[in-house]
Amino acid sequence: MDPLPSFDQLPFRPGNPPNSAWGLWGDEDEVGTLNLLTPERVREAARLVRSGKVFPLNWNLELPDPPLFGRETLQHTIKNKRPFVNDDVYNNFNTQSSSQWDGLTHYGNNSHHSFYNHVRQDQITGKPGTRNGIQVWAQRGIAGRGILLDYRRWAMAEGRSYSPGERHEITVQELQAVAAAQNVQFQPGDILVVRSGWIEWYLERSSTEREELARRTPHQATGLAQSTESLRFLWDNHFAAVAGDTLAFEAYPPQSENGFMHETILALWGMPIGEMFFLEKLAEDCAADGIYEFFLTAAPLNKFGGVASPPNTLAIK
Repeated sequence: MDPLPSFDQLPFRPGNPPNSAWGLWGDEDEVGTLNLLTPERVREAARLVRSGKVFPLNWNLELPDPPLFGRETLQHTIKNKRPFVNDDVYNNFNTQSSSQWDGLTHYGNNSHHSFYNHVRQDQITGKPGTRNGIQVWAQRGIAGRGILLDYRRWAMAEGRSYSPGERHEITVQELQAVAAAQNVQFQPGDILVVRSGWIEWYLERSSTEREELARRTPHQATGLAQSTESLRFLWDNHFAAVAGDTLAFEAYPPQSENGFMHETILALWGMPIGEMFFLEKLAEDCAADGIYEFFLTAAPLNKFGGVASPPNTLAIK
């Protein structure tokens, strides 16, 4: 593979929006940075399986309850077809009410009125000819080296106090310090997973507090700081995807002066963003054995034209 351009060398093609990777993998590409998960990198990542321990990273489909951002509440019906035969049906199934991969049609770039690789809104139809649907990732599959940066555990050990349920920015310097403390070395094609403590915090809330949280406008949560430095860190390390246990991976709500990094990460780079991943058991095991790398697999829903998907992600150590 040819060397990838650095953040400061973007856009990849003159005339494209600043900081964009449009055209890097071809004008018709709908895969984005998952192109970095080459067969060679997948093979190397598979060698990280040593103990055989498996950690599913999907949270309960029923959580948060009530859902945030006004999203629908899942309705589940078990249908008895005949004695000892059942089907079930999901209604109001919003793929982003719980753990999720944000697909490339979830967020466009408002400044350039486009989604990844110059796709227009009128090209996102869910019908034949639709662009950037989640089925492209599903039919390719996601597998590679995952790395966990347990920011929450590191911050508590360092005496840094914050509430994951309030807007708190995780800086690049802090992530680098976490990586150093965990002896993690980044490699191109890594899938970066950051634990902020948001799900741990949410599970400690009462039902009344959860009701109040769902009504809160705007929602608040910890996440990566919105800055050029953060974007440079994500791109120059050439992560294939990023994910975390918080609402938006980046701090929420976004700061208007720095913009919402979804508009760059998804729309300009084609980099998957995972949100509300359940990381508690994985983090406990990593802290116990000191190993923060693992083989990560994900199988998004094979839904033609879909916008997002439950992650269906496994971390295997």
